[in-house]
Amino acid sequence: MKFRAAVLHRTNTPLAVEEVELAGLQPGDVLVRLRACGLCHTDLEAIQGGLVYPLPIILGHEAAGVVEAVGSGVSQVAPGDHVICSWNPSCGRCFYCDGDLPILCEPFTRHQPRGRLLDGGTRLSLGGETVHHFMCVSGLAEYAVLPEAGAVPVPKELPFEAACLIGCGVMTGVGAALNVAKVEVGENVVVIGCGGVGLNAVQGARLAGAGRILAVDLDPTKLETAKSFGATDGIVAGDDAAERIKALTAGRGADVVLEAGGHPASFRLAFEGLRPGGRVVILGKVNVDQEVSFRWGSLMGEKRMVRSSYGGARPRQDFPLLGRLYLEGKLMLDELITARIGLDQVNDGFATLAQGGGVRTVVQFDG
Repeated sequence: MKFRAAVLHRTNTPLAVEEVELAGLQPGDVLVRLRACGLCHTDLEAIQGGLVYPLPIILGHEAAGVVEAVGSGVSQVAPGDHVICSWNPSCGRCFYCDGDLPILCEPFTRHQPRGRLLDGGTRLSLGGETVHHFMCVSGLAEYAVLPEAGAVPVPKELPFEAACLIGCGVMTGVGAALNVAKVEVGENVVVIGCGGVGLNAVQGARLAGAGRILAVDLDPTKLETAKSFGATDGIVAGDDAAERIKALTAGRGADVVLEAGGHPASFRLAFEGLRPGGRVVILGKVNVDQEVSFRWGSLMGEKRMVRSSYGGARPRQDFPLLGRLYLEGKLMLDELITARIGLDQVNDGFATLAQGGGVRTVVQFDG
């Protein structure tokens, strides 16, 4: 079959919306007719060349839709199911999956950077040339072929434009608070960086029952947005940010810092604003070869740090839970969407993202 997709042929050039061809489904494949896909900074990194993938490739990894067909052996989803795509499907039987670290699944980490699915194969082509898969989703297209583990059923009452956000930014931010930091009732939490992931870290801390939730960002307007998601205080990032954090936390510093700024200065602030015995979750990122320095004294005092890429996700448990929280009015998803566009406007959406505008732009597909 053929369908329209936004294809990246060369870095730092616009995506081309064109027809690609899908080969027949293989055992374990799930074909999803996509209904919505969020634009994420990770996609932008691939466009700009900071995140290297083989080309051509269909970007997009924050997507949701309806199962159209399944390959042989698929038992956990069926045609007609509404699903959220997980960009980190896991095999369930390798060393890391057995060790309860599916984020490090060996087939995924082996094949995904090469633009391939969990089984090491590809299914897409254009003019006889292989088109690569992005993060096992390739959601900027009318259809996506996924490993079964990457198609997670959710309640049909969940709107697609809200559901797609759960697949990356929401899971990463909310999960950082609930699953990774395990924020406890009454704890003081600092969230550095109030973009899409940071705002979800804020509401994750709120859902956990945190005491003070201090949002830190360079942009005062983003701090006001963070307050609408549950932050109790806003701090403009600067030289005195650590002292202001301590002044609001009985002079000790935060119990938990969720870093979502992705900058050496925000990494350093995470430790400067943390109390002795506290814990830091690093969500932001810089170039993999970039070195980051810290004041050694800021690391002292039995402080603990962990890097998290997906909020400790267990998609089959977490995605439906987050969907139910939304339906119960406890999780804010609609408020994250600042623009809705069609596939033909995808380059305009990425231009806005590159300029730091909005929180999430969602590409919507016809039903």
